[in-house]
Amino acid sequence: MRKYVLISAITALFVSASFALAAYFLGFGERKFRIEHASDLPVKGAMYTRDANGDLVPLDFTATAENVIHAVVHIKSTSGAMVDRMYREGAPPPDMFGDDFLDRFFPPEFRYRYPPEGGPSPGVGTGSGVIIGQEGYIVTNNHVVANAEDIEVTLNDNRTFKAKLIGTDPTTDLAVIQVEASDLKVLPFMNSDEVKVGEWVMAVGNPFNLNSTITAGIVSAKARNINILRDSFAVESFIQTDAAINPGNSGGALVDLNGRLMGINTAIASPTGSYSGYGFAIPANIVKKVVEDIIEFGEVQRGFIGAMIRNLDNDLARELGIGITRGVYVDGVVEDGAADKAGIQKGDVIVAIAGNQVNTSSELLEMIARHRPGDRLRITVNRKGTTKEFDVVLKNRQGNTARLRQENKPLSDLLGAELTTIPSAEAQDLGIEGGVKVSRIRGGKLREANVRDGFIITGVDSNPVKSVVDLDRLLKGQKKGVLLEGIYEGSRRLHFYGLGL
Repeated sequence: MRKYVLISAITALFVSASFALAAYFLGFGERKFRIEHASDLPVKGAMYTRDANGDLVPLDFTATAENVIHAVVHIKSTSGAMVDRMYREGAPPPDMFGDDFLDRFFPPEFRYRYPPEGGPSPGVGTGSGVIIGQEGYIVTNNHVVANAEDIEVTLNDNRTFKAKLIGTDPTTDLAVIQVEASDLKVLPFMNSDEVKVGEWVMAVGNPFNLNSTITAGIVSAKARNINILRDSFAVESFIQTDAAINPGNSGGALVDLNGRLMGINTAIASPTGSYSGYGFAIPANIVKKVVEDIIEFGEVQRGFIGAMIRNLDNDLARELGIGITRGVYVDGVVEDGAADKAGIQKGDVIVAIAGNQVNTSSELLEMIARHRPGDRLRITVNRKGTTKEFDVVLKNRQGNTARLRQENKPLSDLLGAELTTIPSAEAQDLGIEGGVKVSRIRGGKLREANVRDGFIITGVDSNPVKSVVDLDRLLKGQKKGVLLEGIYEGSRRLHFYGLGL
């Protein structure tokens, strides 16, 4: 009898426990939920890197992020007629190549793109910029502010200012703007020659209008030429990084772990237009030189070596019977150009500039771009197995060593473009007696008249124009309007534009 009572008790206990568990999981009973905090862990997770002495130190991005984030700004550029005008003229937008051009070099699934297209509406673009001076100077990409009629800058502390365009340089895709503000955080430059492949970097900017975004990665490569700049004198020698860069990052900062400006983020390689693992930044040494030129002279003082060059690789070396495979092959020299005057010849291989080894054309162009007309450079070449050195004095586009200032700044401001007198040799090639070339139209009277970049003004109201001085004289005092006449390069057909003054 006891045996049956014991079995019944055990059975009852089991059934009761089953119902209790079922009630708990089905929600009939009272449940208690406790959140566990992990703040009392005895060890903090950390990565390590090596310092300049080779010692292991903790890798911490927080201190650098706190310093640099206040020196990077959000830029909104507005151009009411920009998009309509470009499509009316059949030209591609400024932030991408035309499809025909791209298809010749890259398959559709892999293209290089500027990443600034995150504009909220047609004619409005957004990007980033870096504060580089207490005077309110900010460096950004040219394609962020190109053709802008209104530029607005928002700081990390949410202060907003109207910005003035100081100058642009399409050959490097850089621009300088300025705001009237105080208490600015300035980002110091580093020597970008010291950048090492594999070192940690941080990209700071405003992707997809997400202000003050920081990503981290490493330097993937140096001196990359990706053929994205559409200028005959373009300089491309990008720092490549795998730090995430997206639309809106253009003009932002690439910094090292000491918070120094390593480069200006400019382009991405992507099949979609968004980050796919490759970003490209203009090296700080080029940025510094371009910014100084724009602020001091109004335009970039570009020195030219006067030689046609190409990369030397194993195939070319074998074809030409050259005993080395690294360097830059001189395919020809410009008569009376800097290289020709110094004694450099076709067939030479440039292996060093000022004692710094040169392996690719992009490296050579970067080193030359840091100098101005009149600067003297020691260039080392390999000539049929023999090393020779030459002192080359760089020249400007006009073939002399003068440093040019932007001519007649008030006139440039009125017309909204950069104006340069056509050299006599170029005028002769174009079949004209002289003229004034219009470039980098950014607003003002010329845009209102639908004048395009590259227009050469040869007359005003049937009066000949041979220089900027002539143009200024003929426009001065005009109150109603004038008729401009001129040509575009590659065409002898006259074009006429009514200019309201």
